[in-house]
Amino acid sequence: MSIKVVFAFLCACLFIGCTSSSDMDQWIKQNDKIKVLSTTAMIDDIVGQVGGERVDHIPLILGEIDPHGYELVKGDDEKITFAQIIFFNGLGLEHGASLRYALDHHQCAIAVGNSVQRAVPESILYSEQNMDPHIWMDISLWSYIVDPIADTLVNLDPLGADLYRRNAEALKKKMENEHQAIKAAFAQIAEQKRYLVTSHDAFNYFTRAYLASAEETEPSQWNKRFDAPEGLAPEGQLSTTDIQQIVDHLIRYQIKVVFSESNVSADSLKKIVHACRQKGLQVEICSEHLYGDAMGCKGSGAENYLNMIQHNADVILKEWHKEER
Repeated sequence: MSIKVVFAFLCACLFIGCTSSSDMDQWIKQNDKIKVLSTTAMIDDIVGQVGGERVDHIPLILGEIDPHGYELVKGDDEKITFAQIIFFNGLGLEHGASLRYALDHHQCAIAVGNSVQRAVPESILYSEQNMDPHIWMDISLWSYIVDPIADTLVNLDPLGADLYRRNAEALKKKMENEHQAIKAAFAQIAEQKRYLVTSHDAFNYFTRAYLASAEETEPSQWNKRFDAPEGLAPEGQLSTTDIQQIVDHLIRYQIKVVFSESNVSADSLKKIVHACRQKGLQVEICSEHLYGDAMGCKGSGAENYLNMIQHNADVILKEWHKEER
């Protein structure tokens, strides 16, 4: 059994800590509320803040499970059938065959990422001709999903229109304030220190939004500030070339700390750190992990969307401030 299979199994075991049967029991209870299923917790959190008490909502993909290749498990069919609305990320994120089929055949499945792409097509990033689906890593981009979610709820529940619109406006203002605060915090770090290496290719949008300088508007300029050994979906096997590329990047920019992610094995980073030390660069893996494809469980400090992004910023900033001292 491969290390990645074992790691995926361990992640699945975390379901117990991140959800409960009572959540599902409440969701399927017959009442006047709209039943909304979201593929990821990042979408579900926005649905809850917009829908308020008029909506019953749950995420499909729970805990630390990787959403990229997610396949339906026992109980998922019931959730999908019961849902009046399904919101999913799109942009190639949910590419597991069984989930993809279910989304394609549901009466009301809406890709929130498509709304972002329509609104600001120039903001969507690509990697080897594949769209980068991790748009939630930039708060200003993720805010574009708020109005489409509100519009969908209004269409299904016109009596709640005032509530949905009011909640949506308040949430967008809060998101903009958080976005600007994180940008300002990173602007206090010297440019030569703002180089990020994580487990997989989930932080491109985060890097462009918060780490790049004002002059670095083109990908060829800002993307040097981020690298990762694994691609957009952390599913492949690393080659020695992949490892050497990151080692060269770390040495070139004298990067001395790398960051693991909550739902990705840190084995690749350990190999990279070992290789760097053999070449004389002392690199450490941060003791706190970041959240890329999954929000944290209750008590993690990253259990809602904005807390998740703020947690990532806080962890990175703390490490970089250590280096400046």
